[in-house]
Amino acid sequence: MRKITLSNGNTVEVECLSCALTSGLVEPDGGVILETEYFHAHQDVAYPIEGLVILASKRHIKCLDELTDDERLDYITTMTKIRKAQREILGIDYVYYFYNEDTTHHFHTWLVPRYDWMNEFGRSVESLRPVLLHARNHRNTDENHQKVMCSIKALKTALM
Repeated sequence: MRKITLSNGNTVEVECLSCALTSGLVEPDGGVILETEYFHAHQDVAYPIEGLVILASKRHIKCLDELTDDERLDYITTMTKIRKAQREILGIDYVYYFYNEDTTHHFHTWLVPRYDWMNEFGRSVESLRPVLLHARNHRNTDENHQKVMCSIKALKTALM
């Protein structure tokens, strides 16, 4: 079991955070953004950044090449829908897509928006970790939480 602190300050103890989220054991702030037969999309539970969406496989796998043909089609279709909504509804011009196979969670992709406030950390993949830590440590305010919740609601509405 791993102890994980969420952006809202709550702590959960789970074996796999992705399994806990996709099964409903742990409820992400704002709830599920979009759910398909194979995937579950939600606001990242650790970093309070507007529009930072995690697209997680419902099946506990580790690697992209483990997806079935149907899951691959659902994955790219769902990710495309989310990205379109990020651009059209939230005005997000740029996104970093991030997925790694040596995680303690199962297969998921981060769609990390780029905002002007992030520029002080650089504009490369190396800037991602400092941006996330800055968000957790300095943007975890009531005002920012409301912005994150509004972005979740807007994405949910657009993706219905």
